[in-house]
Amino acid sequence: MIDLYYWPTPNGHKVTLMLEETGLPYQVKPVNIGAGDQFKPDFLAISPNNKMPALVDHQPTDGGAPQSVFESGAILLYLAEKTGTFLPADSRGRVAVLEWLFWQMAGLGPMSGQMGHFNVYAPERIPYAIERYDNEVRRLHGVMDKRLAASTYLGGDSYSIADMASYPWIGAYDKLPVDFAAFPHLKRWHDAIAARPATQRAYALRAQVNPDAGKPLSEDERRHLFGQR
Repeated sequence: MIDLYYWPTPNGHKVTLMLEETGLPYQVKPVNIGAGDQFKPDFLAISPNNKMPALVDHQPTDGGAPQSVFESGAILLYLAEKTGTFLPADSRGRVAVLEWLFWQMAGLGPMSGQMGHFNVYAPERIPYAIERYDNEVRRLHGVMDKRLAASTYLGGDSYSIADMASYPWIGAYDKLPVDFAAFPHLKRWHDAIAARPATQRAYALRAQVNPDAGKPLSEDERRHLFGQR
């Protein structure tokens, strides 16, 4: 039913978390971002910003032609509305989940990505950039911890697409472990999601799709990931 254009990155994991939870049938179409697959014309026709994930739903709810969706937050919202799951039906509950979904898209994801870039991938260490993004991500972890002290999940009492969006960005880099001792409510939340069978199935795809994950980048991979195209 669904073609998922995917590579095992935090943004890719968001969508496999949702698909595994819902049980929707899907097939993975690997987009090797280190090899430059994201710049191929057939992929750009689906995802014009040359970023994965993206999907094509061959059985959309309106019964029409296949529906393509790009951007991970839009995909999560699309799948939630398609299945009627992981997004509250009541207006206040829906607003709470969407607040935290967009918070992740605008803050936690981009800031964590920049933290990882300047700490792990940058060819030279830039102390200002490292300190700036380390501090901002720690601040965002504090925001989450405060919220999770008062709520089981980010959007409220139930697991939702807001949690699926944020979970892959917590501890996304092995070299940059989260200070869970300082944020115990964040740890409780993270452990609970990690224990879900759907989470374990979603993350098992990582080794299947990219068995070289974690190895140093080649010059070609670095050019495709960080160069200008």
